[in-house]
Amino acid sequence: MSMNFKRRLPIPQEIREGMPLSAELAAKKVEFDAQVAAIIRGEDSRKLLVIGPCSADREDSVLDYTTRLAKLAEDVCDRLVIIPRVYTAKPRTKGTGYKGLLHNPDPDAAGDVLEGVKAIRHMHLAVAENTGFFTADEMLYPSNFQYLFDILSYVAVGARSVENQEHRLVASGVSVPVGMKNPTAGSTTVMLNSIYAAQAPQEFIYRNWEVETQGNPLAHAILRGYIGLDGRNYPNYHYEHLERLAERYTAENYANPAVIVDCNHDNSGKRPFEQFRICKEVLDSCRRNESIRGLVKGFMVESYLEDGNQPVDGGVYGKSITDACIGWDKTEYLIRELAERA
Repeated sequence: MSMNFKRRLPIPQEIREGMPLSAELAAKKVEFDAQVAAIIRGEDSRKLLVIGPCSADREDSVLDYTTRLAKLAEDVCDRLVIIPRVYTAKPRTKGTGYKGLLHNPDPDAAGDVLEGVKAIRHMHLAVAENTGFFTADEMLYPSNFQYLFDILSYVAVGARSVENQEHRLVASGVSVPVGMKNPTAGSTTVMLNSIYAAQAPQEFIYRNWEVETQGNPLAHAILRGYIGLDGRNYPNYHYEHLERLAERYTAENYANPAVIVDCNHDNSGKRPFEQFRICKEVLDSCRRNESIRGLVKGFMVESYLEDGNQPVDGGVYGKSITDACIGWDKTEYLIRELAERA
């Protein structure tokens, strides 16, 4: 093989044992996961809000952000259940550039995957220990999910991964909600097929084991917009998109039909300040249509401490080094208004 096998990494169990989640937090996570599952199943009328930086690039600013978020979450807990985005591995359209904390624990230095594995575990654990939050991350590499599975309360399968067989099969064995995004070309059929596969019992090879799963009834849809044949961004959160999806994504064929609307990416054309307008429009659609209201369970929003984004070496504390985000002042306004309207 034309690969240089540089070093053998610790297995996930070794990393978890070296940085364990306390028994007290593990018990709290069971309670929190039950709340999130109740929203996906339609048993709790509150909305789910998965919110945070495009990429969790450094622990100090992520902890600053999530500490502020935890205080705000208490004020709106009767209307919203908040899960912080702590995304530690980033897909790259062309395969190059900053790939997240997993690859680059120090964005200004050369990549170091061993230190990255430790850094992502440490960051998620630090958020739980310091704020009481349990986190969301993208399952970019299915084999790495074991490093974090005991801390995560929400998992996303991205637009570039949703058609991949291994992502679908591993999602079937995850015990928390897994959001399957529509692919970059926009096909809702591909997205629905991925949900169907993730909800079904599966048998497959995983980390050198033959495994079987019972299926994940909490697998659901994330609408994130798409890129048209002309290369332009197109949204898929408008009333007619949700109405058509509600006609196909029904309880007759799927367990717990549920949609999370990703308010950035191609839905906003990567214009993060449009996210509040998108939330409002979707909530208006929910009020006008009972089927849409039953389907939409929440939102995904990209926000950080500072507005916008910067180069990897930009040096501004709390400003995204990947996609642009809304800053803290706008985040607080959005969350309070969303709670008022939800």
